[in-house]
Amino acid sequence: MALLLFRVALPPLGRVARRTLSLFSHPSPSDWSKVVSDAEKIVGYPTSFMSLRCLLSDELSHVAMHVRRLAGTNHPLLNTARGFVQDSRNNLQTRGLVVLLMSKAAGPSGASTCFPQQDMVSGIYPSQRSLAEITELIHTAFLVHRGIVDLKDWSSSDGPLKDMQFGNKMAVLSGDFLLANACTGLAQLNNTKVVELISSAIGDLVQGIYCESSSAAEESSVTEDTTMDSWEERTFLSHGALLAKSCKAAMELANHNAEAQGLAFLYGKHMSLAHKINSDLQPFVKGSASDLMTFSLNCAPVVFHRQLVGSERWVHQLQQARSTGEHTDYTQLWKAIKADEGVSSTVELCRYHGNKALSAIKWFPPSDARSALENIASAVTKL
Repeated sequence: MALLLFRVALPPLGRVARRTLSLFSHPSPSDWSKVVSDAEKIVGYPTSFMSLRCLLSDELSHVAMHVRRLAGTNHPLLNTARGFVQDSRNNLQTRGLVVLLMSKAAGPSGASTCFPQQDMVSGIYPSQRSLAEITELIHTAFLVHRGIVDLKDWSSSDGPLKDMQFGNKMAVLSGDFLLANACTGLAQLNNTKVVELISSAIGDLVQGIYCESSSAAEESSVTEDTTMDSWEERTFLSHGALLAKSCKAAMELANHNAEAQGLAFLYGKHMSLAHKINSDLQPFVKGSASDLMTFSLNCAPVVFHRQLVGSERWVHQLQQARSTGEHTDYTQLWKAIKADEGVSSTVELCRYHGNKALSAIKWFPPSDARSALENIASAVTKL
């Protein structure tokens, strides 16, 4: 367990004003909120406040008092903190909710001796509820850690330099505190296999985020070996491994067999990939050239486009978009990407992963929990 109690030295974010932290958002807040709300009723647990006990601890309350100094700056830690209080487009606890739904959908196994039957609440073991909270704490810790700003890209419009430096210290301190609490809770589960699964997910997160940061550091460079296969491998590490391995761990806590654990893993993996692809598609399926938001040159539609048109044509399109000045003309690039088949191919890939998630969950017995998992998988493939 001691190996888990380390500081996750994630690379700092690039240009402050350009970056946004990806939570578990959905482009249709009202529909998504209904799916989540209905699912919460099924598990009998207000997962929208799953991490509240930790977030309202004396230690973090003291940190929050100091974070007020960042008001008026563009430090990403402020946006992350606001998301815990109110954010109509995001639900920070969806990962934990999926773990709880998966636990209830599978139910107790015939060999389950973890807890007496009467200890189950709404068909979920206490250890599985603890695992859901641990999953959320780990995810939240990494969100906070990713709010560290690369100060060499700092400009006076972002805020006073001393406040930005202070914000970085708070991001490191708060993220470390959340991760330490998650590791403590993980040890209390007294299950070696679950500890191994979740600790490996933490390692996957670190590796995936480093890969993402390396790709984003020089978006102007063209990496010829960037393919959708490599993009999916990287995205699974940074966005899917935690949920997939948490779903598998939930099955382990109820002593389900390897087949059930594998199906739970596949659901978490494919649902996470479908969600990330959905998020990457939003500027291309919802936006127009007139109100276009900046998109990453390493997002799924762009990677697919680069793979389809080839490096030579992509370099030419990128040079044209930058011929007018120092900054990239995203409107011009958006039009070029929309004109080819990269977007439609990415839509099909999103649906593919959504269908794979649905295929995995259908092997569990019919129930309200399984239906809720199906609704979540379907919701992330709606465009």
